[in-house]
Amino acid sequence: MWTISQEANWDELKYVISNGDGVECRDALIQIKDAVIGSNKQKGALISHELVPVIINSCIDQDQSPDRKMDALVILGSLAKGSEEQVEMLVKQYNVVPYLLKEITSKSNSKKCVETCLSTLRSIFEHPCAPKKDFFADADVLKHFLRLASANSSLKTQICITSILLSVCQTNEDQLRLLQAGTLHILARIICYDDEDIQIPALRCLACMCYSNRSVADNICVTSFQGRSLPDILNSLMSRLFCPEIQLTAARCLTYVYRSGTLPSTDNRISQKALPTLARLCAENFDHSIRASASETLAYLIEVDSELQRTAAITNHLLKSLSHLLQSEDPSVKQAALCCFASLGANDEAIRKRLMDTYGLINAILNGLKDNNTQVKLAAIRCLHSLSRSVQQLRTTFQDYTIWEPLMEIFATETSIDYLISITSTICNLLLEFSPSKEPIINAGIIDKLCQFTLHEDPSLRLNSVWALMNLSFQSELFVKTDIINTLGIKRILELLNDTDTKIVMKTLGLLRNLLSKTHHVEIIMNTHASQILEAINKLLESQQSAESKEQALCIIGNIAAEAENADYIIIDNKIMKHLAEFLFHSDRKVQAGAVHAISNLVHRKDSWSMEKYSRLSESNIIKNVYELNKKTIRNKSQCEDYISRTLKKIVIQCKHFYPEILQ
Repeated sequence: MWTISQEANWDELKYVISNGDGVECRDALIQIKDAVIGSNKQKGALISHELVPVIINSCIDQDQSPDRKMDALVILGSLAKGSEEQVEMLVKQYNVVPYLLKEITSKSNSKKCVETCLSTLRSIFEHPCAPKKDFFADADVLKHFLRLASANSSLKTQICITSILLSVCQTNEDQLRLLQAGTLHILARIICYDDEDIQIPALRCLACMCYSNRSVADNICVTSFQGRSLPDILNSLMSRLFCPEIQLTAARCLTYVYRSGTLPSTDNRISQKALPTLARLCAENFDHSIRASASETLAYLIEVDSELQRTAAITNHLLKSLSHLLQSEDPSVKQAALCCFASLGANDEAIRKRLMDTYGLINAILNGLKDNNTQVKLAAIRCLHSLSRSVQQLRTTFQDYTIWEPLMEIFATETSIDYLISITSTICNLLLEFSPSKEPIINAGIIDKLCQFTLHEDPSLRLNSVWALMNLSFQSELFVKTDIINTLGIKRILELLNDTDTKIVMKTLGLLRNLLSKTHHVEIIMNTHASQILEAINKLLESQQSAESKEQALCIIGNIAAEAENADYIIIDNKIMKHLAEFLFHSDRKVQAGAVHAISNLVHRKDSWSMEKYSRLSESNIIKNVYELNKKTIRNKSQCEDYISRTLKKIVIQCKHFYPEILQ
């Protein structure tokens, strides 16, 4: 007999397995099996002595007895439970996954052999290095796996298969492949077992399948088992009769179904069951892992619905539970609590005030902004963004704590897209006209940063940057507007008007509208850039852009018409005058109102009282169209007087006063 701990005997064992008779070979395999179980050091020694190929050959060799093959497979299974580096060698250097898949799908192998291979594969697929993308390369593999997950299979086999399917479900395409293969019906049956060891992986797999996938969520709602719909089964699993992990994962499944758009927030299974269950699982009497996961899921559940936020804020001492979680030393727990606070304060001013006044959330946010853990820091920024939507907090708490300082420090150093998007979202609010933080943030050099990010490839970051500049430019001093124009450049502003993202176009129009306000500012900007700006506006009015975009462009025309001092930029532009005349009869009320607004500003200019200028209005058919539209609105008795009709009357009165023959 050999002593496995002696270094020299690995080579001897290797020789015996390769060349010894059946008894000696099995004896050597048993010794290796016993040695490597639970010992990463011995697993490392086995790998370093290149025994893995020998072990795999013992599995493949048709002349080997079933017992020896099983011993070799058990050794591979033990290696698959080793360190990350050891598993990576199994996957990349020795390519064991295709071999295991072949053994699992082979009809000649025993159930025990298949079960052992499944267990090994399950362990491997828990690691990032596993070739998960390759699993769906052969459609027959998935079909075979689902056949193995039948009710007649062992519990261990079904556990392994659901765990593997959970691991390989990585993308929207993977979710749909599992759906089309009939996985939902199998999972519906498995989660009804009275055994949490198999219910939990099945529920996790179901949650993974329906996350952000409307097609899967829709199918969940029409899938049933033994006369009960799958959502109703999930609803029952949130009962306190089940372990916390089952309650939590069932609630997560329903959360994902709701957020996919299949169930409304008013569905009792969402508002009266999933929400209270998640809030209850945040309480102190549960393990930290349960509490963290529950608060993170709850954050996602209530993120976009004001009524759910209000319900959560008064449910089961949730705020107290979350405030306790903030004191945890576990980064994942703090992150989850901050995320939940962010969702709670997303829309309701009363909730925000309660969070800030009662639970000292601002200190937790400040500590989070300085945390070494990147996810905690990101959650703190998102929480800050949520609270920055409050006018009261911007004017009081944010000023008292100079919250902008740590935020700008992060902004100056971080390059992660997630960070930058969250920070710029918050800065958008901190730069609002009434925010006391606006001036110090400008002095900290924010304009340069924002202008740089308008060139970024990420559309969300471009949008936030333009949005922040738009807020910054509102009712600003001339030096701020000049700084924006000089740094960003009119050329870039006009390029943003052609962005593929409609939201970016809208915010750029808002920026341009803010820049072109106040008489003195308009004249200075138009004196240098009139031709470029008017050409861009004309192109937008002629394009297929949305009615909202054209309305904003017409408002810019109105600003220029009303505020330009020394030049009639609008009235001498034939294209714009033609657009104004045509848009008076536009089918969209927003565009029509924009045209009426611009014409009103043209007509009511005190320095425009000349026959020449009114002739331009006449030649463009603007006065004629105003008169016709006014008569039409008067005839339309059923329509209450609105902005358009009131403004048209004023324009007609003004025109009659100065140029009556036009209207005869």
